[in-house]
Amino acid sequence: MPSPVVSATLSGAASPAASPAASVAPPPKTGWTNFLIDNFQKGGPIMWPILIVSIIAVAVVLERAFWWTGRWMRRDPKRIEKVFTAIETGDVTEASRLSRGSRDPVLRMMWNGLNHQHASLQGALQVAAGIEIKRAGRFLVVMDTLVTLAPLLGLLGTITGLIRSFSFLGNEELAVQAVTGGIAEALIATACGLGIAIFSLIPFNFFTSRVSNLEFELQTAATNLEVMLEAQTKAREVGIGETTTPSSATRSSI
Repeated sequence: MPSPVVSATLSGAASPAASPAASVAPPPKTGWTNFLIDNFQKGGPIMWPILIVSIIAVAVVLERAFWWTGRWMRRDPKRIEKVFTAIETGDVTEASRLSRGSRDPVLRMMWNGLNHQHASLQGALQVAAGIEIKRAGRFLVVMDTLVTLAPLLGLLGTITGLIRSFSFLGNEELAVQAVTGGIAEALIATACGLGIAIFSLIPFNFFTSRVSNLEFELQTAATNLEVMLEAQTKAREVGIGETTTPSSATRSSI
């Protein structure tokens, strides 16, 4: 029969081995993850539409940022100068060849105009420019809607939070806790809505200005192209007139 001292020793030796297994627990969530989750839950049900709006805003901003970065890399101003130089010298075929297959929106518009100048140069340029501007302005309407919608959702969350706060004022036991919870819901929803609106507004204004600049570039290039082609046409007509006048005079003298 083991003595009490031996039993106490054995139990004391076994307890450290058993205590770690019994004390194993998942680590509590800390940091920004816990902060965001807690505030999302405190913001009330309106936070779900706000979350959807924020995801759409981030996706649209990233897509437009990548698109404009690629457009900037596709710009080819030297090639545009070569096209204008070829037109000035009267070599429209070379100008069409230089603009063919380019990813620059200005060159694509010029190629479309050069290949349809005999039918309707101005119409071809307008159609091509419209296509390029539509590509550049894609999702701007979505961003404009998000800038307006996000604060409205935050305001709606403010109203629902205040309604929930005032609905508990008659109960003395739950009044303080319910009122503070409703105010927190109102403030969190408002802050999130305003944050999304600010996040979307700055890129929206930037992309809008980029579209305006592209539209100006297209209009300038189209006008220059029309003027230069018209000058070449008039030069050819004058040249033909000068060559035919002496022959007519010779025939009349005969």
